[in-house]
Amino acid sequence: MLSESLTLNWVIGPLLMFVLAWGFLGAYPDLRNGVILIGVARCIAMVIVWNNLAKGDNEWAAILVAINSIFQILMYSVLAYFYITIASSWISGSSQIVNISLIQVAESVAIYLGIPFFAGIATRFYFPKTKGREWYEHKLVPKLGHTSLIALLFTIVVMFLLKGQYILSLPLDVLLIAIPLLIYFVIMFFGAFALGKFSKLGYKRTTALSFTAASNNFELAIAVAVAVFGLASQEAFAAVIGPLIEVPVMISLVNVAFWLRKKCYK
Repeated sequence: MLSESLTLNWVIGPLLMFVLAWGFLGAYPDLRNGVILIGVARCIAMVIVWNNLAKGDNEWAAILVAINSIFQILMYSVLAYFYITIASSWISGSSQIVNISLIQVAESVAIYLGIPFFAGIATRFYFPKTKGREWYEHKLVPKLGHTSLIALLFTIVVMFLLKGQYILSLPLDVLLIAIPLLIYFVIMFFGAFALGKFSKLGYKRTTALSFTAASNNFELAIAVAVAVFGLASQEAFAAVIGPLIEVPVMISLVNVAFWLRKKCYK
């Protein structure tokens, strides 16, 4: 299952989003780059929520999220640079499709993903030894558990406040961004579910595999788009549309997962 998940998340997923971004946003390079940034950012947080709602295997989802977290730190900047600068130049014919450096993206990933990741590791090893496992699991962890949700809601609210006017005034651009994202989520979910069914993983592990493959880390995509291209950029605007599309689609796919369980599993 790990090999299937890694292939879906780090080979097929980014490539599929790249193809869809060029197919639907070929004439809009800024919006296209924002969508590519979403495709490269693999989900490492909300997938646990979707998987839990669909009664998937929570332990397997946690393992896949942990592995994707490591790969995210190592691969995001490389893949973002490759698809936006190198692969896009092959299609456009120009030597460099956009002025983005590997160092710029790597710095953004290190700040917005690396610091929290290593802070979590330090917390996990330090406090159980100094305060005891009982205090760590029943006092600290429940309090820290709310910070991720608060931070997520804060990010969404702030970005929508800043970009709300553009969303209302540019409905065509929103639609252009929404179409490849919607196609991507559907293809990745059903493709991963079919793979899980063919591999006889069982409903719970298949569901964990499917939501891990279909979801994206739009928080990281927004952060990188803002850091590299600027807050007022079209890339940041496209990244903000990501959660607007992903959240309702993932909730709908939870119901689809239950329907598939009735049809495909006894």
